[in-house]
Amino acid sequence: MEEDRTVGLAADCVLVRRDGGESPIEDSAAPIHNRGGRVIGAVIVFHDVSQSRAMVRKMAHLAQHDFLTGLPNRALLIDRLSQAIGLAQRHRTQVALLFLDLDNFKRINDSLGHAVGDQLLESVAQRLVACVRDTDTVCRQGGDEFVTLLTEIGQPQDAAHVAEKFRIALAVPHLIDGREIPVTSSIGISVYPDDGLTVDTLMQNADNAMYHAKASARDNYQFFRADMNTRAVRRLLVEASLRRALTQLEFVLYYQPKIDLASGAMTGTEALIRWLDPELGLVYPGQFVPIAEESGLIVPIGRWVLREACRQVRAWLDSGLRAVPVAVNISAVEFRRKDFLEGVALILKETGLPPRYLELELTETILMHDADSSLGLLEALKAIGVRLAIDDFGTGYSSLSYLKRFPIDTIKIDQSFVLDITANADDATIVSAVIGMGKKLNDRVIAEGVETHEQLAFLRTQGCDEGQGYLFSHPLSAADLGLLLETGTR
Repeated sequence: MEEDRTVGLAADCVLVRRDGGESPIEDSAAPIHNRGGRVIGAVIVFHDVSQSRAMVRKMAHLAQHDFLTGLPNRALLIDRLSQAIGLAQRHRTQVALLFLDLDNFKRINDSLGHAVGDQLLESVAQRLVACVRDTDTVCRQGGDEFVTLLTEIGQPQDAAHVAEKFRIALAVPHLIDGREIPVTSSIGISVYPDDGLTVDTLMQNADNAMYHAKASARDNYQFFRADMNTRAVRRLLVEASLRRALTQLEFVLYYQPKIDLASGAMTGTEALIRWLDPELGLVYPGQFVPIAEESGLIVPIGRWVLREACRQVRAWLDSGLRAVPVAVNISAVEFRRKDFLEGVALILKETGLPPRYLELELTETILMHDADSSLGLLEALKAIGVRLAIDDFGTGYSSLSYLKRFPIDTIKIDQSFVLDITANADDATIVSAVIGMGKKLNDRVIAEGVETHEQLAFLRTQGCDEGQGYLFSHPLSAADLGLLLETGTR
């Protein structure tokens, strides 16, 4: 009033009411003049801003926290990690970063729905927070990835202890909508200052260690090692090259004959993919299929294999050759896609191949992962006329009650059992048992990896139906197998 000017009071003002209650307000004060222009008083105007300030606080919180779990997000984690590195540098202590990824979460989402998946993520978040100190930070980075910052640890083994607590806590089944859902995880660990001096380096190295844990059979934790960076770079290069290979048609199929052990006649072939890289030459599946599965490229690659195998057999039939069925290996990722059945039917229709000439090979592990769902899909595939085989039999875990119900045509004995059947009594017993079981189930039994005449003699005496391996033939190009079909050589 003395200065005759309007005044805006300080921000974040609070009005204390007569009853002692408080309200956030915005306000201003202005002088009141008489007719002569002299200041004779003042007016103060204010209004309640409780809702708008609450909204500002909420928006600030959401900017730094995950909307689903309420955990800090990546932005807040990076800020806290930066502060933790500064403190550790001054106090000469260590900081650990744990990258955790849930194993097979996509399968849970796809089979049980996103609502169940979201509830599972909330349950996982609660259990992780319960395993660490108040001074530590558990963050949800996105999807099913969680990152934990352990501040001022005494030694790297402290991080291993927390990682093991995580594994044990998550392994107890989560009760979601009346279902018990067990969860395993793969965890990568990096430690300041040994594994990096900056935020970016520690984040990248923990991520690389997590991928290494996934590649090491999952459900484990791995500390970062320098050689993991080399592997990570190579993995990225191979992934990029695989994408190019798909567009540039650098893949080719080879075909390994299957032989009837009684007559010596060729009864079928197995399609085996090879990669003709312009720089590396012929690359075998073991060198690129695991990376294709991790990156999701196994789906378009698998679709190409299926289509090319069907096209080739159709071409042999059209040229008048006595073609035999072709077997194609199906990965878990392909088999669990909702459009898998539709995709198989479409390829058969487009190539014009009669379904009886196609056999799909699936491992025990794939089929038993969700046995009831697998049974329905197998029955649908049989309904369109496709043949079905269990590949690498004996290496997984099968319930015989399910095996009896699965509409399987062929059981393939894994080559690891065939290798020593003439020298190892246990392997010989297993092979004999599988052959006997196959006969009881009216399935044909084929032995993989037959390489010696002694192995062949044993399999014949046990009544094995078919064999596949170097003793009969190495994998052949389409042209060479066409010549074999034409000459009818046994």
